[in-house]
Amino acid sequence: MVQVTPFLLVLFLALGAHGISAKKCNLTGRWVNDLGSNMTIMTVNAHGVFGGSYHTAVTATSNEIKVSPLQGALQKSPNQKGQPTFGFTVNWSFSDSITVFTGQCFVDDDGKEVLKTMWLLRSRVENIKNDWKATRVGINVFTRLQLQE
Repeated sequence: MVQVTPFLLVLFLALGAHGISAKKCNLTGRWVNDLGSNMTIMTVNAHGVFGGSYHTAVTATSNEIKVSPLQGALQKSPNQKGQPTFGFTVNWSFSDSITVFTGQCFVDDDGKEVLKTMWLLRSRVENIKNDWKATRVGINVFTRLQLQE
């Protein structure tokens, strides 16, 4: 029994280590953030470039909200470990503003993908004297939008 125990321990650790291998975070797909905004990221090409669309749930304008295009890049390097950094720009279709996001794609302890982002929104102002109020900053957390069955 004493000789079998080390073998079983090594076997258990080997099988367990295979089960906890790091899941890679995949940016492609549909996402929803903590404010209810929806984002779709299309295929990321070999250079890390991607496009998609963003449908915001919040706005400071009285204009009708419309789906807006986004373009971005995923960090591609030989050292990439599966939880990549990325950035994208949303060119709002319904206002005179643009937003840039930067973030990282994580896999949490439960195996769920999460995008942690920070953004800068630049709104058009009439003159340089109003520049002080033209930029807003914030954070958003996105989770993968699950399709209902």
